[in-house]
Amino acid sequence: MVSSDGGCTVRAALHPEGTARPPRELVRTSVRCLGDDTRSRLPHGARTAHAVLRLTDMRGTYMRVPSRALGSTLATMSLTSRPNSTHPSTAARAAVRFCRSCGARLARDHDAPLCDACEATAREAAAAPPELRPGFWSAAQLQQALAARHMGHISRAYRLHPFHAPVFGPSGISQAVLAEWLGLTQPQVCRIEKGPPIRDLDRLAHWANTLRIPPEHLWFELPDKSRGGSRRHATIRPSGVVDSPVFVSQHQWKAVRRYLNRHRAALAWAAVGLYQPAIRLRDTPLLARADWIPRRPVRLEDIELAWVDDPPPVAVDGSEPEVHGLLPLRTNRYGYDRYTSAIRYVDPPTLFENRPSYRLLDLRWTDAGRGKMAFGPSTYFEKLDVSEAVGHELAAVRLGEDHRGDGSSEVQSARQHWGQLPCRRLVGDPFDLGARAVIPAISTLMLRRREGGHASFLLHWRDPAKVATAGGLYDVMPAGEFQPAGVGSCDRSEDFDLWRNIVRELSEELLGTPEHDGSHSGPIAYEKWPLYRTLHRARCEDRLRVWCLGVGFDALTLAATIPTVLVIDDDVFDEVFGEIVRTNAEGVTLAALPGERPAAGIAFTEENVRRFLQREPLASPGAACLALAWRHRGTLLA
Repeated sequence: MVSSDGGCTVRAALHPEGTARPPRELVRTSVRCLGDDTRSRLPHGARTAHAVLRLTDMRGTYMRVPSRALGSTLATMSLTSRPNSTHPSTAARAAVRFCRSCGARLARDHDAPLCDACEATAREAAAAPPELRPGFWSAAQLQQALAARHMGHISRAYRLHPFHAPVFGPSGISQAVLAEWLGLTQPQVCRIEKGPPIRDLDRLAHWANTLRIPPEHLWFELPDKSRGGSRRHATIRPSGVVDSPVFVSQHQWKAVRRYLNRHRAALAWAAVGLYQPAIRLRDTPLLARADWIPRRPVRLEDIELAWVDDPPPVAVDGSEPEVHGLLPLRTNRYGYDRYTSAIRYVDPPTLFENRPSYRLLDLRWTDAGRGKMAFGPSTYFEKLDVSEAVGHELAAVRLGEDHRGDGSSEVQSARQHWGQLPCRRLVGDPFDLGARAVIPAISTLMLRRREGGHASFLLHWRDPAKVATAGGLYDVMPAGEFQPAGVGSCDRSEDFDLWRNIVRELSEELLGTPEHDGSHSGPIAYEKWPLYRTLHRARCEDRLRVWCLGVGFDALTLAATIPTVLVIDDDVFDEVFGEIVRTNAEGVTLAALPGERPAAGIAFTEENVRRFLQREPLASPGAACLALAWRHRGTLLA
């Protein structure tokens, strides 16, 4: 009710914050607005540091006023009420307001709920993640989220940790605030917290650095740590409305990128003309030095793999001026700093994730039919930052020639291009393993051995809309990067094996199973995996054999490949791969030539081998597998 002196009477019920309802004993008191002072008469038992004040006026209108500044007496508070029409002075007195944080009186023209000092403090607190106390990451909720290897779950547990309550309130850090720190939007943070785990190593590292997660709690190694240096990434995405120079730059870059993807086969044959015949693999656009190709195929079990924890740094990593000249603008003043950043934000394919990978450091073959390869840690994007830039550079030159119509023969034109290829000149000798991160893929030609010494094979058409490399080309299957299945150190110890890498790719490309990308909380238990056990048993019984044919480089991009051949008996193939998927996450399976039965496969004959080597758009690794397999067919099919 309205008192005789112009004040207003309210009912106040205080209860500890977080309880579902107020306590049974409602505390009733009156608060009078008298002049510039607000007085509160509350019993001592209701004085609590975290309370919710519910106010109601004579019309039954409630307000919920959370406050961290109630103090021991709750002497000050922000109070609003509806003035009574019979008392004109009530509006002026009710307009007196106080800071909801410190309780200081606010000026009449100050519309914000906090005073200037508290607003500045709040802005400072929200500007960057807070420094965390020791033991913060040992909380049960955070340990559970870390064990699940799900950055979204970690994000939620981090935001709701009680440590943040004194600064951000009892509800913790909001998704909107966290999004500002990460350079994302609130809906993106929401989807990450509720959706599948992040698999991209760059994104995982970005979240880990932003949330200040100690490295010992992570299930992966931060990329900067493995490189021994820092690396900047573009953080400004091109907006929907861009200035003309930015639009033109990105449009031109995208045109070259798409020309590259549509003409990779022809460009590879043009690029191979840049190099001496002595380091070319005959009938293919693959570069292979004589000592990198063994005289005869080497059984996979006869290859020793060695691991180097701290490989020497590379001389070329894709951050050089020669590469920057190939990258589009992201603002009117600044361009993208890495080729992979430009791919991600200007022309992203469906599958584009940075993953830990194995960097080739040494290679040796012996006359006794054995081999040794040494590897160290790296990432997939460290490969693309150089290899795709080298390919882009040649594509830009050839595209310009196509527009002018002044191109000569491919070989002659390629030899004239050295002066226009500063990035390729920077890389220099493709076989120098210290110049750049040489991260090989494993390309496997699977020969289905039939009765009478005949065989057939499958090919894979790589959809350029889905993959970042070799799009629009045929390739052997399976094929994939030599890398661990996950991002943890335990994955590396289990997955550092050529055969296991091939089995994972067989599962994904022929059977259509989801990619083994570290989404699960633990490493792959190979000995319990039915597919692996079946194939391993067939290998032990000599009904499945795997050979390595050497190591080479795609002439266009200088990307490395390990060509291999898997020879599998007809009955084992039917048992394991009886239902091959026609499409998968990367493209379409070619199981037969036009007019032939798909179940028969492509006959492994000289005619078909020549057809794909000479007349079809075949990726360099696939071409090497076919050419070398045909050369050594007597050994492979014996």
